Amino acid sequence: MICHKCGGKLEEVIADLPFRVGHNSIIIIKELPILQCQNCDEYLIEDPVMEKVDRKLSKIDETAELEVFSYAS
Repeated sequence: MICHKCGGKLEEVIADLPFRVGHNSIIIIKELPILQCQNCDEYLIEDPVMEKVDRKLSKIDETAELEVFSYAS
């Protein structure tokens, strides 16, 4: 797959990424499989992965300031 930003090659990697779920709430999902550009570090989350992330985020207590979850669990 090709990066939409710079045209570089996207590579499958595992990363920890933050997601904002409320005004003051940030969730970090660890061990998330993404496609990351080898040139500019732009990344892409594939649809099946994002669907699982959305399900996890929908269960989050938005009053918490910071939570950390593993994608695998």
